[in-house]
Amino acid sequence: MPSKRTNRNSNRETNRVRDNAVNALGPIGQLLHQEHTDEHNDDLNTGAFPQVKKKPAKIHDARHNVYARIASTLTIIVLCALLGFGYVTQSQNSKKSYESLSEDELVRLLDETNRQVDSLEQQRTQLSEQLDSIRSSANKQQELERVAQENERTSGILSGRLAAHGKGIEITITQGGKHIPASVLFTLIEELRNAGAEVMQFGDVRVVASTYFLDTGDGVICDGVSMKAPYKILVIGEPESLTNAVQIAGGVGSQLRVRYDAGVRIRQNNNVQIDATRQPSTYSYAKTVE
Repeated sequence: MPSKRTNRNSNRETNRVRDNAVNALGPIGQLLHQEHTDEHNDDLNTGAFPQVKKKPAKIHDARHNVYARIASTLTIIVLCALLGFGYVTQSQNSKKSYESLSEDELVRLLDETNRQVDSLEQQRTQLSEQLDSIRSSANKQQELERVAQENERTSGILSGRLAAHGKGIEITITQGGKHIPASVLFTLIEELRNAGAEVMQFGDVRVVASTYFLDTGDGVICDGVSMKAPYKILVIGEPESLTNAVQIAGGVGSQLRVRYDAGVRIRQNNNVQIDATRQPSTYSYAKTVE
């Protein structure tokens, strides 16, 4: 009996020391203790089935999860910062682009925008009137034919199939000591379009939406036609607006005079005659809606 009591006390002392050691080592000690217990339970000599217990999560797995969360958070922060930086940069660039414009350029930009809005409103009004006239007409088929003919004349002028006349301006550009690039002439055409030009003719070429310019050694090519200075441009539209688009300070007219030593002469005319026409394009894929 004393020997069993002594062994029991010794086991208790051993368990107490082991528990203190495990508590002192913290999670690492618990892992070691669990591994020792599992080995003891797996021993076939015990005569008992192994005790299956849920192992605690390993320390490196917890740290890995923490690092993954930190990395994801940092990635989101960086992406948000880049997005904000891009938005601020774009806003500042847009603001600077307007701040760099002169008062005359801002007025011209506003006038061009208002003119385009008015043009769209007129087109909408015209289409609405045509639709109302068709609905209210007693002979709808006859009214449809009349509207179709009217639209055909309008589209014919815009597409360059038909000649046109009306009030506008005549521009003559003479070349000085420097070659006038095709890009500057194209910019002039675009400025006239923005100013409300309805029909244009560059030399002997009818200007349409697909018109292009290319540089040559002593001139330009416009829609496949070689030309040399002096260049003559006929424009139908509101004369004052077209003149201001060319003559405005810092505009394309000033660039031609200052940078390329070119001469720019503008003459307003109440009856500009544009006789150059274009053949309708042949489309391989686009079909009209019937």
